[in-house]
Amino acid sequence: MNIMLFHSSYGPRPAVRAAADRLRAAGHEVWTPDLFGGRTFDTVEEGMAHKEEIGKDELLKRAVLAAAPYSERGLVYAGFSLGASIAQTLALGDDKARGLLLLHGTSDLAPNVLVADLPVQLHVAEPDLFETDDWLSAWYLQMRRAGADVEIYRYAGAGHLYTDPELPDYDEEAAEATWRVALGFLESL
Repeated sequence: MNIMLFHSSYGPRPAVRAAADRLRAAGHEVWTPDLFGGRTFDTVEEGMAHKEEIGKDELLKRAVLAAAPYSERGLVYAGFSLGASIAQTLALGDDKARGLLLLHGTSDLAPNVLVADLPVQLHVAEPDLFETDDWLSAWYLQMRRAGADVEIYRYAGAGHLYTDPELPDYDEEAAEATWRVALGFLESL
């Protein structure tokens, strides 16, 4: 599978490279575009401030330019938190998308988006301050109405970015469970 994997608001940290290596070891081709020009951050607040400096439109433009050379191959879009939001936007706009793997995040849906049975898998903490129960319920219904085939996996007690071993949110058990399920999802595509 060809996978476009987007980083979180922390930037292109070692956990993103480790995730890409894990996916490559399972036989996938993976690209990890750097949307922050090499900058990484120690806190969500710093990363989100940098995101605001760049601007939503510019960030999306960078993501589109990174994915465009590979989109004819039929990409699976994937991402961590902010990167998941970007991956969702790109996947829903790409009629050749093969799937969408969301780790720790979702995004608003544009009105009247339609996809033909796009396989979508979401992995989030429970509870998650950024992905509340009410939000996820509404998001799920909107995705289903858009035509996506959605699976949601919740991990009780884990922190928001629980797959990054360098962050306080890290939860080894939840992270390993996430990767087992996600790799199965990718194999099914």
